[in-house]
Amino acid sequence: MNILGVGIATLDIVNDVDEYPPENSETRVRNQRISRGGNATNTLVVLNQLGHRCHWAGTLGDDPQSEFIKDNLLRHQVHLEHLTRCTKGRTPTSYVTLNRSTGSRTILHYRELPEYRAEAFSSIDLSTFDWIHFEGRNVDALGDCLRYARGFPGVRISLEVEKPRPGIEPLFSLVDLLLFSRVYARHRGFQRPEMLLEAVYLELGNQAPLLVCAWGASGAAMIGIDGKPEFSPSFPPVRVVDTLGAGDVFNAAIIDQLGRGHSAGDALRFACRLAGSKCGIWGLDALELD
Repeated sequence: MNILGVGIATLDIVNDVDEYPPENSETRVRNQRISRGGNATNTLVVLNQLGHRCHWAGTLGDDPQSEFIKDNLLRHQVHLEHLTRCTKGRTPTSYVTLNRSTGSRTILHYRELPEYRAEAFSSIDLSTFDWIHFEGRNVDALGDCLRYARGFPGVRISLEVEKPRPGIEPLFSLVDLLLFSRVYARHRGFQRPEMLLEAVYLELGNQAPLLVCAWGASGAAMIGIDGKPEFSPSFPPVRVVDTLGAGDVFNAAIIDQLGRGHSAGDALRFACRLAGSKCGIWGLDALELD
């Protein structure tokens, strides 16, 4: 497939520690890596490994860190013809602590860069794409982008809803696939993925797209457009090494499998397997795709 991803790219400074440090303490770091991050770009890098032609629409600054991100995306064969350069602002940076004792990751994020504008997106001829994947952020511009994308009937659209954003719920009916996080579900007051999906399905009625909610080590749930729920367990590795980006791997796997014509249930199980195997390796460059 020819896939366009819309969202942010970040510089990730990742520290690997034996256990999460208490406040006002000093902790020795076991490993450190500096890498490119960001939900949309992570998903595109995985989709490239799965055999798709990927493009990114987003913003970069003009500082040295932005060149690192650009070079990393080009190395992963992500095309940048829809990139917007900003002369003001700095590359968004995430400071990540990986806890070896639990496999958890804690992120401090700093951002001082303009968001991608709807005007830039509306200049893209979307008829050349099979799939467009959006991060659920910058809601005012996101709504304009989704409505523009809906004008190209041959293009499938997915939306990742990772965090609660004021005004995002009215946009849910504009896509073909909604990918929810546990964080969003708990914000809505739900303690199980199927509870969120059932509520959203009832809210949207006959406008409901395919609904998916990942729940980490507890697996993931899905409700199809026919209202039929499905569930997949997780497939954890023998040893959890790095959970950073596992949700982006999950999303990429769902898009890949649906794009190839597999059933929603098969896509869900494949996504849980691939996300689980990712947790057993560092980074995203050595995924076991078979």
